[in-house]
Amino acid sequence: MATQKHYVGGWTAFAAVLMIFGGAMAFLEGISAIAKDDVFVTTRNYVFTFNLTGWGWIHLILGIIILLAGVALLSTGAMWARILGVILAGLGALANFLWIPHYPFWAIVLVAIDIFIIWALCTDDHRHAATR
Repeated sequence: MATQKHYVGGWTAFAAVLMIFGGAMAFLEGISAIAKDDVFVTTRNYVFTFNLTGWGWIHLILGIIILLAGVALLSTGAMWARILGVILAGLGALANFLWIPHYPFWAIVLVAIDIFIIWALCTDDHRHAATR
């Protein structure tokens, strides 16, 4: 019985690498928010405010999950990993959007990366990813 080898397309591979990078950055962002709250400056008069340590834990856990999903996507290229990647990138974009008052530039960069991940995973032609 032959084992099947999966081929990961170019956009899927790029999205997986971005997931690994974005997950690692969210992980480090979470650690810095948990370890030292005075690193971040909260914008005054913002529509919503949240506890910085709580957001640190959210970013830490979400970063680990996104990183692991990116590794799974890169190694398998399976449809379940693509779907999971879209869901996690959406959650990451939402978390970083809510993170804007604490670190505006980095949050906007990560939102853009998450949106690009969603686009790449939804538009990559998966027909050429047949076993080779």
